Amino acid sequence: MTPPKTLPEDLPPLDVTPGPVRTEPLPADRPVRWGILATGKIATAMVRNLALLDECEVVAVGARRQETADAFAAEHGIGRAYGDYRALVEDPDVDVVYVASPHALHRRHVELAFEAGKAVLCEKALTLDAAEAEHLVALARERSLFLMEGMWMRCNPLVRRLQQLLGSGALGEVRQVRADLGFVVDKPATDRLLDRALGGGALLDMGIYPLTFASLFLGQPSTITAVAALSEAGVDLNLAIGLGYDSGAIASLTSSMTAWSPRTASIATDRGRIDFPEAFHHPTRVTWTSMVGDPALDGPPEPEAITGELIGTGLANEALEVVRCLRTGETESPLVPLDDSLALMRQMDTIRQQIGVHYDSRG
Repeated sequence: MTPPKTLPEDLPPLDVTPGPVRTEPLPADRPVRWGILATGKIATAMVRNLALLDECEVVAVGARRQETADAFAAEHGIGRAYGDYRALVEDPDVDVVYVASPHALHRRHVELAFEAGKAVLCEKALTLDAAEAEHLVALARERSLFLMEGMWMRCNPLVRRLQQLLGSGALGEVRQVRADLGFVVDKPATDRLLDRALGGGALLDMGIYPLTFASLFLGQPSTITAVAALSEAGVDLNLAIGLGYDSGAIASLTSSMTAWSPRTASIATDRGRIDFPEAFHHPTRVTWTSMVGDPALDGPPEPEAITGELIGTGLANEALEVVRCLRTGETESPLVPLDDSLALMRQMDTIRQQIGVHYDSRG
């Protein structure tokens, strides 16, 4: 590989306006204390990432059953375990609640934390639909409480670097975005991922990543077109989304629960292409290849690596953004803006209307 010829080394920092400051900042002389609401796979991943950060301490966990909370606490060395979510959020030592329950329960559990006056990091998708999300955002703003959707991709250092590069115009104008995320879900029909009552389906668990990816590099679309294959229960198993933009750019996005799809992505400009060879939703390495004939080259184009380091799996980077906001008293993260979370929820509402998916919520 030849030395880089087109990638600028020095760029001005991204222009990110701080979030609203309406609350008392947490003290900097102690760790931010976390309460974990629910004990599933993503909760386990988050606790393991938090353990890597001196700035964070998990002080309590809550579950629907005491024995489940006790087992989780014992496995991860957590001091307090509650078999009741209300007891968890009312623990006076908890600064921020991480809501890791299924989508259909997010609204109820975020409200519960807000009633206790707690800051919240809520797993993506924020809620089942835009109406629920708008309710929670309005509630957070009314009560001056911190709320952030757990979209770790927005806090990824490499993704931030790419936003900086593309925003500078150094790599040309983005004209096309492609992204795919899928895997085979070999689970019984009662599993959360396949249960319509719990917001199951490819869209909320997988499709939200390609949609967010397109949003990060192209903004909000002017047109949305979607097709899907549904299960007998009415859950979207395979999904394809086409987005159009006023600039003339397009995005092609797919997600699947029945196929081992490539999970790759690309961003094509009028000067070349950025390729994400794998795991575009938490990347550590991509390549930039200049277009043949680019006047900035003095020879044939060769791929140039762009890299970034993650803490843990990347969930720790997300947690650090929560810590930063709580230490400064910001009630909304500029990296994961609530208005962007709402815009994505509205896009997903439109997609569900087009593909005929309706959630039978138990929440």
